[in-house]
Amino acid sequence: MLDILLSSLGQLFTLSHLLFMMLGVLVGLVVGIIPGLGGIAGMSLLLPFLYGMEPTVALGMLMGLVAVIPTGDTFASVLLGIPGSSASQATVIDGFSLAKRGQAARALSSAFLSSMIGGIIGAVVLTGFILIARPLVLSFSSSELFMLTLLGLSMVAVLSGRDLFKGLAACGLGLLVGAIGMAPATGEFRMNFGLDYLYDGLPLVVVGLGIFALPEIVDLLVKRGAIAEEPCNLGEGWRNGIRDVREQRGLVARCAAIGSLIGTIPGLAGSVVDWLTYGHAVQSAKDKSEFGKGDIRGVIAPESANNACACGAMVPTLLFGVPGSGTAAVFLGGLLLLGLQPGVGMIETHLDLTYTIIWSLALANILGAALCLVLARPVASLTRVPFATLAPLITVLIMFAAFQATRSAGDLLALGAVGVLGVLFKQANWSRPAFLIGFVLAPGAEGYFYQAVQFQGMDAFMRPGVLIIGALILAAMFIPMMTGAWRKRRQASTVGAAATVRPEPPTLGSIDVVLFVALLGTAIVAWIEMADLSLIGGIMPRLAIAILGVSCLMEIARCLVRRPQWQHQVIGLQGLWLVGFFALVGAILLFGFITAATLFSLVFLLAIARLKPWVAVSMSLGVTAFLVGMAEFLTLTYPSGLIDPWLFG
Repeated sequence: MLDILLSSLGQLFTLSHLLFMMLGVLVGLVVGIIPGLGGIAGMSLLLPFLYGMEPTVALGMLMGLVAVIPTGDTFASVLLGIPGSSASQATVIDGFSLAKRGQAARALSSAFLSSMIGGIIGAVVLTGFILIARPLVLSFSSSELFMLTLLGLSMVAVLSGRDLFKGLAACGLGLLVGAIGMAPATGEFRMNFGLDYLYDGLPLVVVGLGIFALPEIVDLLVKRGAIAEEPCNLGEGWRNGIRDVREQRGLVARCAAIGSLIGTIPGLAGSVVDWLTYGHAVQSAKDKSEFGKGDIRGVIAPESANNACACGAMVPTLLFGVPGSGTAAVFLGGLLLLGLQPGVGMIETHLDLTYTIIWSLALANILGAALCLVLARPVASLTRVPFATLAPLITVLIMFAAFQATRSAGDLLALGAVGVLGVLFKQANWSRPAFLIGFVLAPGAEGYFYQAVQFQGMDAFMRPGVLIIGALILAAMFIPMMTGAWRKRRQASTVGAAATVRPEPPTLGSIDVVLFVALLGTAIVAWIEMADLSLIGGIMPRLAIAILGVSCLMEIARCLVRRPQWQHQVIGLQGLWLVGFFALVGAILLFGFITAATLFSLVFLLAIARLKPWVAVSMSLGVTAFLVGMAEFLTLTYPSGLIDPWLFG
């Protein structure tokens, strides 16, 4: 055993292994910074270069990329309010709020350091799991996996705060949107309304960008300023972030452990653990008032988990040849290209390579975090640039990222449609994370439920693991309510026994009314659309409709009983910017993606940002070069229109 460990260390610190690992780290950072690409696209870029490479060298490059993408995607999440990938959606909530308050460097440095620590903890856990995880992973059946998805859904109660019914309604809508497409149990198509684009459902990257990124762009354009609303000393921000991680070391350790464990379960990585750990941070905090407004714990928790989760996803990949995530699936293909067969046999015949993979993950996390910490201050200074200068570039970047989903024009139209919903939710203060949680977990919840019932019957829900997870769900839902009631009684006792503390009346705005009418109408239309579905094929969307409809009615009843304060809400300039977005989509379909994006950037920078002509032209040509370059690297075919074929072939 000692000889194997020494052999692994020798392979790890060879010059060629370190050089190619650094190459993987650099590629991972670039891919992570570009929103929407993520590990699958980055890993796919490296696969063609694996032919003929030495396995230890190639594994160093692959591990460098796998380890760093969850770190690099933090730049987009914090600075631009765009989820860099599915594993950084929760980071947007408080990370972008900190950036708007002028604390971008603090958020970035705390995220990078906690990511590094989480990755190291994940690598340590992976080392032990390689030897002991086989019986644990095999003990999870579909019923336990179904309960874990419900545990993720229970985080809605934590994230919704006082507006519980609005949060549940948003989650119900997310479940309903997530159920669009083919039913996993019966193969029936649901709610596609005759559109070919909807036969496979809406892509996650489109929904994530639409619900989070577009509303933030519109909001910043209306305010007309830089991302950072308050000035700060960016040079000292990184020290504050390091101190935050030191003070929250217990949270870092807990979230890294959660990420490592959840990552070992195939299909439950990414945004599931992201929201679970964010919900844990909210639930375990004594003071929850700053979450959603710029609480550093809302950055540290998910960032500690996502790198650990990437390590955990390697457990089923290496042990059984079952990819624990999309990135791990491409990594599995890379192992096969190198002549390595994942599975228990790999541990027996290539244990040295197995440990080289594990320790490469840990070392790549350290290198990537160190590089990101060096870049934190100069990159964070982007938040001082007037947003009108960045807006066309970010808009094109978002549309490019959304187009990677299915590479059809429907991606851009769906992005705009979800963006309208995101703007309404943001203006009316409805929970956008609750919507995204429902959307992400809907397919998994339905698939696991069907498998559990089919193979185990009702006994599936009497298994010990199911009961334990069920107890955790009840704790996640009721402990915040009990602690909130206890705090209210304590506050009442401090003002005197005779005094009464009246709860604040709810607020009701014009956009709330529009949302209630639209959501109830959506529920009715969806119910009619699913009238011909079988019981199994329609169980998830019907459950989603029930949650959506009942929650809306409960919130309306609550408002009528407690006489809400009326709040006048207007969609003015936001609506104009959204109209402009759809006009840009029309221009893309008419002229071509590259031509329309270049002209849009040029006109916007000249007319709105009022830059000097030579600066606007240079930036617009940069957009052209980026789109043409990515088309070559990723073999993309953009919407061609009338002009692109003449100019770009």
